[in-house]
Amino acid sequence: MGEEVERLRRENGELRQALAVNQEELAAALARVVELEARLNQQRDPPAFVKRNRPQAEGPRPLRKKRAAEHNTSRRRERPTRIERHGLERCPECHYRLRGESLDYSRQVVELPPPQPVEVVEHQVVKRWCPHCERWRSPPLDLKGQVMGQGRIGVGIASLVAYLRTTLRLPVRRIQEYLRTLHRCMLSVGEIVGLTHGVGRGLQPQAEALVAQVRASQVVHGDESGWREDGQNGYVWAFVTAGAEAVRYYTYDRSRSHHVVQRVLGAEFRGWLVSDFYAAYNFYPSRHQRCWVHLLRDLHELKEAQPEVAEVGAWAVAVRQLYDEAQAWLQTHATATVAERTQEYVHLFQQACVLGGRYTFAYTHPCCALAKRLLRHQDELFQFVLVPGLPADNNLAERSLRPLVVIRKISGGSRSRQGTKTRLILASLLSTWAARNLNPFLQCLAALQQPALAAPT
Repeated sequence: MGEEVERLRRENGELRQALAVNQEELAAALARVVELEARLNQQRDPPAFVKRNRPQAEGPRPLRKKRAAEHNTSRRRERPTRIERHGLERCPECHYRLRGESLDYSRQVVELPPPQPVEVVEHQVVKRWCPHCERWRSPPLDLKGQVMGQGRIGVGIASLVAYLRTTLRLPVRRIQEYLRTLHRCMLSVGEIVGLTHGVGRGLQPQAEALVAQVRASQVVHGDESGWREDGQNGYVWAFVTAGAEAVRYYTYDRSRSHHVVQRVLGAEFRGWLVSDFYAAYNFYPSRHQRCWVHLLRDLHELKEAQPEVAEVGAWAVAVRQLYDEAQAWLQTHATATVAERTQEYVHLFQQACVLGGRYTFAYTHPCCALAKRLLRHQDELFQFVLVPGLPADNNLAERSLRPLVVIRKISGGSRSRQGTKTRLILASLLSTWAARNLNPFLQCLAALQQPALAAPT
């Protein structure tokens, strides 16, 4: 019995020693794990979508700079159309009658009035008997400027339909639902379509007047996009200008040839035509500025298509550096003289000729097509360096065409020649008014009420 107790004591002591050793090893391993995790966190780069922590500045944080007085205001205040005054006549505690007054604070609430139903005006023409002439006499009823043609719909509803259809791009049935829900105006689909055609006919003289304004502009942007008319392919051409008297003129033609450019711009245009590298613009005898965005996009596609050819990437980068050099020079020489601009233009022109001539006759080289483009348009790439304010891209025309491109992708175009004509007349005028920071709906209404006075000038 005593020997067994002694053996158990020895085993217990050995187990205690082993446990102590294991605990020491575990503590050392945990310490090593903590050390490695800290080192790993210091060396690990965060994912690309995670922003790095800002280094904490030592010392007290600087005081925040106070905003300027013109920026230290709350939300923009509107001009009130009605003022309601709120005040107490007696003190809420002692009920003594209050005296004097000053404004404590004000709070604006912006709200719409209740939707108004349409107003139906019945014009009754009364005839009266003339005993002398022995005839019934009645006054002539002239409703020009109040109603569309011989129909029953006034110019206010017609202008609203044109605005919803053109600017907001609402389908005809959505316009029908809007008029019925908010204004209790019941119009059929055919009546809404007929209204848009009527507005287009009424505004056609104003739309045609835009052509003269385009021809009188110093800078005109031109672009074209596909359009389907009655299932047949055609093109919508856009000729747009910038500035306070901006113009957005759209026209349709089955052709994509240079005859459309010559028909719209005519022989009296003396400004600069900004366009892409499409060949139809080459035949028009005017000063050109080609779009660098299109050229840079083609250079990028060339590099992606030939990643294994080092000289292709180097050549594309060299062409891109010409554009960057021109833009950097313009930023640092905002008040440059004509001679300085001409000198920089000649320098860039010569560099473009050198880059274009490098691969023009290497017919199997990947850079041959773009090299030929550089030489073909060598005098049309850096006109923006010579002319102050002349843009180097055609983004204005691209953005101006985008609403019509969206319409085409949704509806597929138009079903008739009259539909195309109406669509482009309304798009030209409403887009022109919007570009001039005018209210398209109010301008359309004024044009229908007083056509001679509301034409954009």
